[in-house]
Amino acid sequence: MKRRHVLAAGISALTAPAWTSAQSAWPSRGPVRLVAQFPPGGLVDTVSRMMAPHLSQALGQTVVVENRAGAGGLIGTDYVSKQPADGYTLLVSHASVHIYATATRKVMPFDPVNDFSHMGMLVEAPMVLLVRAQSPFQTLEQYLTAARTRPVRYGSSGIGSANHLFGEMLKIEGKAPQHDHIPYQGSSPAMQDLLGGQIDSLLDPITTNVAQLKAGSLRALAVSTPSRLPALPNIPTFAELGFPKLTGSQWLGLSAPKGLPAPILARLTALIPEILAKPDIAARLEEIQTLPRKNAVVGTEFVQLINAQIDTWRSVAKLANVEVIT
Repeated sequence: MKRRHVLAAGISALTAPAWTSAQSAWPSRGPVRLVAQFPPGGLVDTVSRMMAPHLSQALGQTVVVENRAGAGGLIGTDYVSKQPADGYTLLVSHASVHIYATATRKVMPFDPVNDFSHMGMLVEAPMVLLVRAQSPFQTLEQYLTAARTRPVRYGSSGIGSANHLFGEMLKIEGKAPQHDHIPYQGSSPAMQDLLGGQIDSLLDPITTNVAQLKAGSLRALAVSTPSRLPALPNIPTFAELGFPKLTGSQWLGLSAPKGLPAPILARLTALIPEILAKPDIAARLEEIQTLPRKNAVVGTEFVQLINAQIDTWRSVAKLANVEVIT
């Protein structure tokens, strides 16, 4: 064997164990950052702060939540995509970025699938079609019948948002040409106008609306879950009312920059169902009706789901002529 081959073999023998040892020691050189790409107080921040202490306990290292908000979640997500794939920067990924922004924007600063190591889905927030308690619409059929003959205005958290695309899907599937979209800068101002009577309805994740639904100040005409929610059994699903294509959610997942070493990827993926089953986590998620799936969606299954949903919502955006130019 030539001398340079002997040296190369020797170097490989020395460096390979060192690299393996570095991976097995992870995380040992400092805190792990869990990036939330939306401001404090929202769903991503809430779930991130629920997960962080349990991740810390499982990993034996501090896990800190770092909010990097802006541009509808694009800033924080893009930031993570460009970090080293060493297990020290993780992302609570969000369908609003990986699916709906991808479906409606001409250009994305990252590839939503190939620029990440996607470990699995954490929870899903179903969509609800909300009207105020005083609304004349008691059922979805009454609502759509009206939208076939006169303007019925629904609010969303912005053009190209999940709420907007669900509304456009309902317009198409319900053959309701006057189901008119009114975009807002977030759900809060839209809710103010709904309660004030300036718009007829609001499509919104159920998470922040559970209390008002239970109190009776809001009425939900339909929910986007496959079956009725046990905690809110009086709300019919879009599917049972004849609109199965409106079955869906805004999910949150756990992701990292692409190229995450396989041992770290496997360890974090295995922690997802374990942490979600913790009593305090389960109780809080039940309270806000933002739940994990019974069968965990992890690894390649999660990646397949992301790809399929991008295709679905790109088709809806094209049919509805929805495009965000940035």
